[in-house]
Amino acid sequence: MTGLLEGRTALIVGVLNKRSIAAAIANAFAAAGGRLALTYQNERTQRDVARVADALPGDVPLFPLDVTDDDQCDAAVHGASEALGGVDVLVHAVAFAAASDLEGRFADTSREGFRVAHEVSAYSLVALARRVEPIMLARGGGSIMTLTYLGAERAVPGYNVMGVAKASLEASVRYLAWDLGAGGIRVNAISAGPVRTAAARGIPGFQSMADAVTERTPLRREIDAADVAGTALYLASDLATNVTGETLHVDAGYHAMGL
Repeated sequence: MTGLLEGRTALIVGVLNKRSIAAAIANAFAAAGGRLALTYQNERTQRDVARVADALPGDVPLFPLDVTDDDQCDAAVHGASEALGGVDVLVHAVAFAAASDLEGRFADTSREGFRVAHEVSAYSLVALARRVEPIMLARGGGSIMTLTYLGAERAVPGYNVMGVAKASLEASVRYLAWDLGAGGIRVNAISAGPVRTAAARGIPGFQSMADAVTERTPLRREIDAADVAGTALYLASDLATNVTGETLHVDAGYHAMGL
C-alpha cells in the first residue's frame, strides 16, 4: 500500500539475495514509503545484498553483521540509526543450523550444533531487540518482527534442530513482547509456509515437503515471498497497532489442518 510506511525507517537483517524473503520485505517496505538499511553477513554475500539495495529507491545503507558478534550488532544498529535518523522497524530474518544437523535423527544433534542453531536463530533476535529498544523508545515505539516456521510447533522430519531453535525463537517473541510493550514496541513472528528460496534448498527433502503442503492447504496453493512481505508490511504499519506477541501463519491455511 503506497504511503503506509511514509516517514518510517526499517533495519532489515538477513537479506541473502533478491529471491530471499527478506528482500521481498524490503521491496514491500520501500514501495510503501519506508526508508531502509540492510545488513550482509560477510564479504561473500555483500555483492548480492548490494544488488538488492541498488534496486530499491533512494540511498539504502549496508552494514556488515555477523549476529554472533556483539561488536557488529552494536555497529549495525548504531549505524542504521545514524543513517536513517532512527529505527522504527526491525526485521529479523536470520537462521542457521549445520547441514549435518539437518540430516538423520534429531536425537543425534551435537551439543555444538544445538548451541549454534539457537545462538544464530533465536538469541540473535534478543540481542538485536535489546539494542534497538532505546532507539525505538525515543521515537515513541516501534515494531520488531521475525520469521519462523511450523516446525516450531510440530515435528517436521528433516527440520530437526532448526525446529527446536524456532520454538525458542517464538517463545522469545512472547517474552520480548511483554518486556518491550510498555514502551509501545510490538514484537511478532511470521510463520511462513514453504517458500522456494536459496536457503530452503539446504533443507533435506524440501521439494517434496513443499509439494505435499501445497496439496493439503485449504487454499490449494503455494505461497511465495511476496505473501510473507505483505504480512510484514501489515505488522510494520499502524494497521497492527495492537498486535503483539503473536505468531501469524502465512501458509495458505496449512497449519489448521490435521492431515
